[in-house]
Amino acid sequence: MGNIFASYVIKGDIKATTMKSGIEYMAWLADWYVKNSSGKGVGFFQIGGGIAGDFPICVVPMLYQDMEMEQIPFWSYFCQISDSTTSYGSYSGAVPNEKITWGKLDIHTPKFIVESDATIVAPLIFSWVLGW
Repeated sequence: MGNIFASYVIKGDIKATTMKSGIEYMAWLADWYVKNSSGKGVGFFQIGGGIAGDFPICVVPMLYQDMEMEQIPFWSYFCQISDSTTSYGSYSGAVPNEKITWGKLDIHTPKFIVESDATIVAPLIFSWVLGW
């Protein structure tokens, strides 16, 4: 998708600023999290794994550790759909408990892994949540 996006920028069909940079995205997410994480909190539902999933979950340790917002709540739950082999130290197969040591989740955060193909499971979960 990045290559296709870049080709449209080069052709002049769209501007590069159409999409936020990673820094702009993280700053926006931090602001949104601060405004929405009180009360019951905000859960983290991750489809797949790797760096793409790790990037947004890091907003909590960034706010707590780097912004020194010591009252910021952890994610209220964590659920991941992944077909990666469970493995400590990997991005895609890391178990949720590994996220505790990095300050992404609390020891008491409800944590779930659905080990399956996301193209099958995600639509089923979404239809149940949306009551379809």
